[in-house]
Amino acid sequence: MAISAGMGLSEFPFSGGKAFWQWVEMCETGKVDSIWQSDRVVSKEPHLECMSVMAALAGATQRLKFGMNVASVGLRDPLLLAKQCATIDVLSNGRLLPAFGVGSPRAAEWKVTGRESKGAGAMAEEGMEIIWRLWREESVTFRGKHFQLEGATISPRPVQPELPLWIGGSSDAALRRTGRIGTGWQAAGETPDEIPPVLAKIRGFAAEYGRKIDFDHFGAGVAFRLGEWDEPIVARQAEAYQKRTGRDPKLGFAVGDTRVLVERIQAYVDAGISKFILRPMGRDDADFIDQTRRVIDEVLPEVARMNAAQKEQIRAQAVAGATLR
Repeated sequence: MAISAGMGLSEFPFSGGKAFWQWVEMCETGKVDSIWQSDRVVSKEPHLECMSVMAALAGATQRLKFGMNVASVGLRDPLLLAKQCATIDVLSNGRLLPAFGVGSPRAAEWKVTGRESKGAGAMAEEGMEIIWRLWREESVTFRGKHFQLEGATISPRPVQPELPLWIGGSSDAALRRTGRIGTGWQAAGETPDEIPPVLAKIRGFAAEYGRKIDFDHFGAGVAFRLGEWDEPIVARQAEAYQKRTGRDPKLGFAVGDTRVLVERIQAYVDAGISKFILRPMGRDDADFIDQTRRVIDEVLPEVARMNAAQKEQIRAQAVAGATLR
């Protein structure tokens, strides 16, 4: 299990593009693993469009990987999405980490477009299969309830021969979808205690389809504030989180000193998670960048320590197994 930590954005927390690119440069030089952009199109708060951000990052960085957390296939055309991902992967020389989901039933996009979220899971299921096949096959013919393709081909296909297809959601349908076509799974608010049975289900579904998912292909996002619960920025985001997800922010957020965040990451590692998206809460440009700097200086070294300890444990188990044989 290779443990790594990236940084994520939900709202656009900056005053403009200049501060955003300053933050990206900090992540690039600070050994942050990856940058993740949430997918939200309709909102009163500022949000960037995730595929546009991926394309911009492809041209502005050299080392960073990047992904969307997660792009809603229930609201997007799969042929276009497959083409966008392939293009970005080619232009970034294989640094795209695509992640897909159905989309929250509470999302404003359903209401403003007059579409029903009911049945979106089946639509997303078809869409993800189309995307998966377009990345791998010369010609795709698909006849489903929601999408029909006849001899569809995209070129160039992704640089990565097996472009990752991470899937979000914890319903049985989403977990079965992950087992059938996914290469990884992204938690959507599950606490560390809720993770082990979810991973067991995914592995069970994968086995039904004669597949395995790598142990280090399970991720979780953690919204954090290196500060106090009574700060206005925390209160505002906690209220929005509870409204959007129906979950208790006290269980979802990590608020306190760096020790609190490191302990939350360790709890997820102990539960079987190895990939992390850390989402800072910042009052303004300087504060958001300071939160990120503290992660780079104080948290990433602890993640590296966890990684080394995990590798040593695996090595010791392998040695012990060889001795027993």
